[in-house]
Amino acid sequence: MIHDKNLTDASLALRDDERQRCEVWTRVMGYHRPASSFNIGKKGEFHERLHFEETRAAL
Repeated sequence: MIHDKNLTDASLALRDDERQRCEVWTRVMGYHRPASSFNIGKKGEFHERLHFEETRAAL
């Protein structure tokens, strides 16, 4: 990776008018769908999901 000492966080920041929406996709019932297309109930379930990391079993 090349690091440029002339770049600062301020030079990398975007103004609000330069930003675009990030579409979130998730796997539902075996296929992928955009979360924006969910109905109210499915959106609630999506926000209640717990994230976890599976660790290796100690045998």
